[in-house]
Order: sequence, then C-alpha cells, then structure tokens
Amino acid sequence: MKYDAIVIGAGMSGLAAALRLSQHDQRVVVLEKHELWGGLNSFYTLGGRPFDVGLHALTNYAPPGKKGAPLTRLLRWLRIKHEELRLGEHALSEILFPGARLEFTNDFARLESEVERLFPSERAGFAALAEWVRAFEVREDAPPAPSARALLAEHLREPLLCEMILLPVLMYGSAREDDVDVQTFAILFRALFLDGLSRPEGGIRSLLNLLVKRLKQNGAELRTRAGVKRVLVRAGRAHGVELESGEVLEAPVVFSSAGWVETMALAGEHVPRAEVGRLSFVESIWVLDCAPAELGHRAATGFYSTVPHARYRRPDGLVDAHSGVISSPNNFRAEKPLKEGILRISVLANHARWKALDGAQYAEAKQRASEEAAAAVRTYLPEWRGHAVFQDIYTPATIERFTSHAGGAVYGSPKKHLDGGTGIAGLYLIGSDQGYLGIVGAMISGVAMANRHVLMKLAGRAEAPVS
Repeated sequence: MKYDAIVIGAGMSGLAAALRLSQHDQRVVVLEKHELWGGLNSFYTLGGRPFDVGLHALTNYAPPGKKGAPLTRLLRWLRIKHEELRLGEHALSEILFPGARLEFTNDFARLESEVERLFPSERAGFAALAEWVRAFEVREDAPPAPSARALLAEHLREPLLCEMILLPVLMYGSAREDDVDVQTFAILFRALFLDGLSRPEGGIRSLLNLLVKRLKQNGAELRTRAGVKRVLVRAGRAHGVELESGEVLEAPVVFSSAGWVETMALAGEHVPRAEVGRLSFVESIWVLDCAPAELGHRAATGFYSTVPHARYRRPDGLVDAHSGVISSPNNFRAEKPLKEGILRISVLANHARWKALDGAQYAEAKQRASEEAAAAVRTYLPEWRGHAVFQDIYTPATIERFTSHAGGAVYGSPKKHLDGGTGIAGLYLIGSDQGYLGIVGAMISGVAMANRHVLMKLAGRAEAPVS
C-alpha cells in the first residue's frame, strides 16, 4: 500500500500532523499500536467511570481570536473553531513550598502581584524575566541552549522564588533532571503563566474525538492495533514501514511521534545512553463523593514541594513524593460539572524499580506509593481520603505498556530535535522529542513539521527555520 505520508503514533502530534497533511490532499495513514488513540494524553474506563490520562490542564490558553497566540495559530492551521474545544479556564492554581504559596490565574498580573507580596524586592527582576520570555523567539535552528537555573539567577536574587518559578516548568515538560534549557523554559513559562490553563469540556476524550472526526472527514486513515515493527531505510532514506503483522506500507515521508530513542530503534539505529529519558511518574487518582471545592480545595492545579530546594530527578527508590503535581479537574470552569469529585497526585518514580516487582509486590507497592504521595501533601490539602469512593493508580510500567515509551519516560529524551531531523532522510520526529511541549505544543509540533517537510516543498518553497 502506498501513501504520501505515514505517521507513527496517534497522539496529539500525530493526529495534528495527519490532519494538516490531509487538508492538502495528501494520502495519509496514522498507525497506532494500541487500541485507543491519544498516546500520552489518552483515556480509559474503569469501574464504569471515565478517566483521563496525561491531561492535567491544557496550557497556552487564549480567548477566541487573540492575535499571535499559539492556540489561535493552531486552530487556524487545523481549521477548528475555538468554540468547538469548549474550553473552561481555571479560576486559580498554585505553587506550594514550605511557608510560601503563590497563586496564579490566566491573568498574569495575579502572579506578578503574588510575587510582589511574598518577595517585594523581586518585583523588577520578575517583570524583567517575563519580558525576556515574551521577547524570546523559539527557533528550530537554535544552538544548544544553556541552563534555565542560570537564567533565573540572572534576574532573581531570592533562591526560593527561583525554585517556585522553576518547579511548574520542570513538572510540566522537562526531560532533564533538576533543570531545563532556556528554550524549553521559555516555551513552558509562556504556556503556563503568560497564556494560562484550561480544560476541554468532557476531558481529553472530547478533544481527541474532534481531531479523529476531522481526520476521517478529510479521507485520512487511522489504524489502531497497527504496531510498527521497523522503519524501512534504503541508501540512507526512509521509504516506508513494516508492521508487526508483516504488512509493508510505502511512503516517501515518515513522521514518528514514538520518541527519539524508539524511532531510531525502529530504523535499526541506537542512541547514546545519555539520550535515553530517565523521568517517569506514579499517579494516584481518587474519586470523591463531593467536589474538592466543598472540602476547601479550590485550586485546579497545584505544583508542590515539601522541601525548599525542589527535587526533580529519578529517585533511587520507587517514588519520591517530596515534589509533585496536584490536579483537580472539578476546579476548571465547565457548563456541566463533573458528576463526581476527582483528585490526582503525580510524583516522580523509578521505572526500573517498578519493572522488577512481581504481581503481588507490584500491587502492594502501588498502594504504598499512593499513601506516600497522600502523606506528602497533607499540609497543602484538606483531608479528602474519607470521601474517596474509588481509586486507581498507574506507574511507569503502566505508561510504558500503553504508550511504548521506553522506561515510561513521559517527556522523552533530554535531547530535542527542533527541526525534526533524525539523520535519515524522509524520517522526521514530531511530539515531545521534536521539542514543542504540552497538548497545544504537541499539536503545533505535528503541524510545524508537516508544514516544513512536506507542504513547503509542495508549494515550491525551500525549507526554512520556523519560529
């Protein structure tokens, strides 16, 4: 079977790339190894209840028609109306450290006033940092970027404020331990703080189903349970894929959202150990008999640390609950409130430790990890466990099983490839290892790489760095 383009992985970047190509009469097939689409942002049903995977918030929020906003550009490219997303903004989110709490909303002035309240001497420095981010241009041909910690130290004198600003950025997309490069920092600072947070009505399922519907309307194919065995390469150029079933599909262009390490393995290549992602998570989900706000918890998202210097690295043990993310989807605005309360806590975890456990040990370890996470946030949350009516827990082993990301590495490799190049002609990365982050960022990644490597050539334009 011959196509104009093959897309490996039906996550956000894969679906967006295929949709963009199909709008320009390209014959496209999306290949998904698993039964459901979505990748790292998917959904499932357990105990008769629907659950989201991955979605804590959709970053890069913008109101309808806001000029220059990443979300506005994305919707224009994909020919989707803003109202079709049915986005509900958060009223409040927070950054929690011992003795210090910063609130933020989709009005950046709220965070500025909070910084001034807690750190009066940092008002000018924080304003300068925000202005630096606004002026920063993300380019696909950018040289390796220096440390964000160094950037923060240039603008801010208070170590605690540096930690409080850095933690959400790390938790929301850094594949690098204890730090992040300045380009990724700029992307995520804007996504979280300058643009802001929202949640699609109905969760991630509604957004995914919208993309799939448009994809099929344009004549593109989405094949699930269609794992790729290998990328076919001849004379240094990709020319198709072989599926696990033995079927061969041909195309002059292959886009892969499988990840840098996984994609190169499919092409028969190996990458240095230092480029393999090390960061994964355990997430505990509690279903409550009331909304978290009824218990006094109003924040939609909380980034917490129980120690003054945030820890963001693969732990030696099963988990490290000293820092993490608290998510309360009920606390996003919605026309139809969720039927039950939901509280999610995500903490860093060690994939190898989890993979070494057998069935009984694994089940016991999941419960211990969940209890450890709950204990870590007890000073930041009202008591909720007495209201729990159902619980689920997933681990790095779960993530690896259902996403095929080696080591359950949620944010992929610390080495990003902003131009999508792999060193193999016709084989291009999209998604987290291309370098655009978050749900909106992942979709922009798919669109930008489709534009750069296919549509610009069809239009007779030379490839050029895209900002």
